[in-house]
Amino acid sequence: MSSASEQFLADAEQRVFDPEHRRKLAFNIHQYDKKVVEGKQQYADFDTARHRANFLKWKVMENLDKYLIEFEANFIRRGGRVIWARDAEEAQAELLKILKQVGARTVVKSKSMTTEEVHVNEALAGAGIESIETDLGEFIVQLREEHPYHIVTPAMHLSKEDVAKTFHEKYQLPIESTPKEITAFVRKTLREKYQRAEVGITGANFLIADTGGVAVTENEGNGLMSISFPRVQIAIAGIEKIIPSLTDLDIFWPLLATHGTGQNITVYNSISSGPRQQDETEGPEEMYVILLDNGRTQLLAQQEQRQALYCIRCGACLNGCPIYKGVGGHAYGSTYSGPIGSVITPHYKGMEEFKHLSYASSLCGKCTEVCPVRIELHKLLLLNRRDSVDQHTQPRSENWVYAIWKRAMLSRTLMNLGGSGIRNFVLKNFFSKSWGSRRELPKVADRSFNQQWRERMKR
Repeated sequence: MSSASEQFLADAEQRVFDPEHRRKLAFNIHQYDKKVVEGKQQYADFDTARHRANFLKWKVMENLDKYLIEFEANFIRRGGRVIWARDAEEAQAELLKILKQVGARTVVKSKSMTTEEVHVNEALAGAGIESIETDLGEFIVQLREEHPYHIVTPAMHLSKEDVAKTFHEKYQLPIESTPKEITAFVRKTLREKYQRAEVGITGANFLIADTGGVAVTENEGNGLMSISFPRVQIAIAGIEKIIPSLTDLDIFWPLLATHGTGQNITVYNSISSGPRQQDETEGPEEMYVILLDNGRTQLLAQQEQRQALYCIRCGACLNGCPIYKGVGGHAYGSTYSGPIGSVITPHYKGMEEFKHLSYASSLCGKCTEVCPVRIELHKLLLLNRRDSVDQHTQPRSENWVYAIWKRAMLSRTLMNLGGSGIRNFVLKNFFSKSWGSRRELPKVADRSFNQQWRERMKR
């Protein structure tokens, strides 16, 4: 068993039996579920919208090299610079090189899961550069020295009392501070950071091939200000974020808003297509896009599983998953949690270390049902399980046990040999640990169906 697997089991055990954690998570997901029902009412034909989004993402993944080159050419044409990074370490190195060139001491960041994947904050802290998360939820978890709990709502695991306590400890705000008072304090604090920061870092919800645009979607205006105030903007984006055309945003923006937060459309949707032009008065003087691979081409090479790259990071599969609702986001031990994280993490970070995530599922299919781009997530979890076996990532002892079991199951003579006592003994002594301490082992009947049928026919 890998260290990541052992840690997952320990964290999941702790979280799932914490009633306060379950209460907060259930409340927040319930609020989300109500809003999504309202958001879907904007669609005359919801299934057609999902089919169209699925087709567009399929089209991109089948021609990804073409669209990436098209994006690069159009972005460079407007004065931007594109950097290709094979992994997180290379992305960090290129990022720090830019920051050193411009003499950056303070960086403002909009919410981005890709920057979490690259560990941007840790890299900047190591270089002595102040990195400020400007999304309210991200700002809170940064103060608490935690990682985001959820793809869309990073502080979903906290109550308003938890947040008030955090600001009391970090900034000496009154312990009874209301959400409105805390928000006003954060707004004032961040305004000073925006004015001082030399560089703004964002992710990208979508990269638009035909215009060379970087589309950022958010609800607080922090992303827009991270783009507008600093003189240098850096967007770090996975290569799968490409969409063919600007006109495709009419399908993706509403789907992302509906499944992410239950809105018809997100409040702030910004498109940057390079640095400030001669006839423009606003925007950064320099703009860079770091295109991140970090395991994505490895997943792209898997024809059956490349559809996982269709994901638009709405978080719907997390909110629908019964496992996520129990163990929460931090237990997964990876940047991306929930069903989508369980599918892609073994490809990004190694099957041997993270195969257990693909087994942390009931395979109920809820994740597939709610996915706005119709990724068959429950099937991909099964394919990951198959691959983990094909790659021989399981212990040798496990192989022996199942080889013996398979041999016995294929032989009627061996199955009937020795009666139920031997079979129950084998189950108890060889399978109880893998079956789980929280589940009761099945009990083999005294007589097999084959034996009962023979007796019936004799009579």
